[in-house]
Amino acid sequence: MEILIGAAGTMGDVAPFTGLGLRLQSAGHRVAVAAFEPFGDHVTGAGLEFRPLPGDPTQNARSRENRRWEQGRDGAIGAVRLVRLLARILPDMNAGFLDAARRGADLILLSQVSGLGGYDIARGVGIPSAGVYVAPVHPTGDFPPPVGVPSMGRFLNRWAGQLLQGAGSAPFARAIARTQDELGRPHRGPGALLAEQAAQDWPVFYGFSPRVIPRPADWRPGIRVCGYFWPPVPKGWTPDPVLTEFLAAGPPPVFVGFGSLAASHGERLSTLVREAVRRAGVRAVVQAGWAGLHVADDDVLTVGHVPHEWLFPRSAAIVHHAGAGTTGAALRAGVPQVPVPVAADQPFWAGRVERLGVSPGALPFRTLTAGRLAAALAAVHRDTAYRERAVALAAGIATEDGAGRVVEAVEQLRA
Repeated sequence: MEILIGAAGTMGDVAPFTGLGLRLQSAGHRVAVAAFEPFGDHVTGAGLEFRPLPGDPTQNARSRENRRWEQGRDGAIGAVRLVRLLARILPDMNAGFLDAARRGADLILLSQVSGLGGYDIARGVGIPSAGVYVAPVHPTGDFPPPVGVPSMGRFLNRWAGQLLQGAGSAPFARAIARTQDELGRPHRGPGALLAEQAAQDWPVFYGFSPRVIPRPADWRPGIRVCGYFWPPVPKGWTPDPVLTEFLAAGPPPVFVGFGSLAASHGERLSTLVREAVRRAGVRAVVQAGWAGLHVADDDVLTVGHVPHEWLFPRSAAIVHHAGAGTTGAALRAGVPQVPVPVAADQPFWAGRVERLGVSPGALPFRTLTAGRLAAALAAVHRDTAYRERAVALAAGIATEDGAGRVVEAVEQLRA
């Protein structure tokens, strides 16, 4: 079977689907990944076919809307505004995805960012599709929608999820209509497409652990919580000797990294991290990321990309932006976490790891100070219960095979 994975988004959105793609490929399928052009080397380096989507998410990361979103100024409204920013790039993205689909596929797997546009394109070209999501976007009473709002009780949680699902998809209507015109199909808006998915029990495979988020009983049939989709270690990758020497020269360091976020805050964050590490009396490995962090100190090493699955188990704690993938990688490593959520689903994941007992609590990005970060680092170092709970949870996650469950489901879809 020829499978196309729609993986629009940042590197964090692409990475888990290269891991999923490799598992599908090892099961005998031909796999292509459609992602933004800057991530082509990452996809082909994993041994998968790359089908480019026009656009560069690093430019969007420095937009005014994204800066407001990173500063957490607007809450759920800010998330909707960011969706509107995405809606502006969606016409070109959809056109690229339509080209990718027309190059051939027997099945299309769609990430959340590929979204309704990809679903409608799959319908238009007559190719079956399914969702492969990494954050729980379907409305439920078990928890609020993952956009940084608190739990409001079962009824209001579900109502808020339905409301935000509609508000979040509405800005895509024009781009979807444009693609429908290209395909010569009648217009159907986002609301109608969502209703169609629900009515048909359109399959969605969630790539997170049921130990982290058990499947809500009020989700419709067709939605499965499979387990994480782990990214592969790049072929031929070996750690820089400078890094291995730093790790060997003292106790395990804390890891500090914000991935593709905080792109406009590099200087401030670098100063803050240096001061926090000094106050806490710990060593640190700092990942530059899109913010271009650079911390120069005797007990701090700044690095570029290092696979999380290699570095995190060698760390004392993980300070991160609480994205779905980084949160999962830290849980897999069995080390305590200090989440610094920005917006969107990040406060949700930060709250989840606190409830799991592997974090002392979130430090929201907009109010982050060196003193608060130092205190959190001291807390996870002082209280060994955080690590004990993290190790126990990691042992359970190690028994799961999220990508394997998707491979099994794909075989059933083919049958």
